[in-house]
Amino acid sequence: MEFHLLSFLKTVLFVLAALLPIMNPPGGAPIFHSLTITASDATRNSLARRVAINSFLLLMGGMFIGTHVLAFFGLSLPVVKVAGGLLVVATAWKMLNSDEMPKGEAVPESLWTEELASKKAFYPLAFPLTVGPGSISVAITLGAGVRVPNVPLPLSLIAAVLGLALAALAVYLSNRFAGVLIRLLGDTGTTVMQRMTSFILLCIGVQILWDGISGLLQLLQAR
Repeated sequence: MEFHLLSFLKTVLFVLAALLPIMNPPGGAPIFHSLTITASDATRNSLARRVAINSFLLLMGGMFIGTHVLAFFGLSLPVVKVAGGLLVVATAWKMLNSDEMPKGEAVPESLWTEELASKKAFYPLAFPLTVGPGSISVAITLGAGVRVPNVPLPLSLIAAVLGLALAALAVYLSNRFAGVLIRLLGDTGTTVMQRMTSFILLCIGVQILWDGISGLLQLLQAR
């Protein structure tokens, strides 16, 4: 039982360690704040909750049905990593060379309807800003190897879901208190944080791309 508990905790931490660096909830908080700057506090709080839920569902889909979708279209995981890595690199490069922090269209507070909030909570706030191709490819990879030796499969699945839920909780807390973070950092601190986040995201994209290329090379050598 103790061994199962230790393996359970290791699985939860492994899922968190794999997802949090690329999702980077604190780094996404300034972007969330800029996209919802004209919304009321109640609307922003609701959006933070919806973004977290949508992110959790997207990661769940990637983890548990992603491999089946790839098999249906005849795609391999290394190909997904290469494509996802290229998209992450392109996004990070654009952010690094941008003079301003990414911003959305200025939406007057009076136009923040329930329908608009629901749409923006999925696109672009949840996908692709929070859960992008890199996060989805990581979730698919985790789904392919979530089974832990000597641990019952249901326990492994519960641990993986708990890891996803904790990652979504981090997204919610970062977005929920994005305004506080912005005030603490100030304009200069926010800009520095955004640049650092962009560079880390660029490195993550290169790593995902390299993992995909390495996987393709291994497939070629196996033939």
